[in-house]
Amino acid sequence: MRKVLLEGLENHAKGHIEKHKANVEIYLHASVGIGEHSDLIAAIEMELDKIAHYEDQLEVIDKYFKI
Repeated sequence: MRKVLLEGLENHAKGHIEKHKANVEIYLHASVGIGEHSDLIAAIEMELDKIAHYEDQLEVIDKYFKI
């Protein structure tokens, strides 16, 4: 049960990281098509903050709960 829960948490975090990385790539390569984000730097910073959040979760899992 422990292994299944930890793997689920890791996969959840990794999925969110990939989602936010994709958003950054879209902002970097197709910024003209994104009208609701006039401040692209701020939008990218928000995505990076979200990536950092999930990276932190992975580090905590690895540091405190991996055997």
